[in-house]
Amino acid sequence: MATGPVALYTVVAVAPSVLFWCALKVPTVLRRWRRRREPEAPAGPPIEKLAADLRRVHRLLAELPSGASAVRRYGTRQAYDALLVQACREVEVDHRLDELPEGFDRGIERLRVEESLAERGLSVS
Repeated sequence: MATGPVALYTVVAVAPSVLFWCALKVPTVLRRWRRRREPEAPAGPPIEKLAADLRRVHRLLAELPSGASAVRRYGTRQAYDALLVQACREVEVDHRLDELPEGFDRGIERLRVEESLAERGLSVS
């Protein structure tokens, strides 16, 4: 028995299926490969903008007049804490600002976080 005609028949029968399979799969594989080579997009705003926002809100918090309402003080502190949490996430500093209730302990944690950020090169004041 000659193997030539059997091999030719196999190639003729299988080639269209293989070509169609490649036509369907190759674009997907190329897209995945390109995505893997692209750098990851940052999750938050640029660190420069975050630092500027931190300084601005810190200044607002420090310059609140003595007659400011409790709601305004609380809101400004919450905004400042949210920015501190974002900055901690960006420069990988541990914090407990989400866990602690408003009060003395949270104020101490705020100071510790500010110092940790300053050690990493992100000055708040």
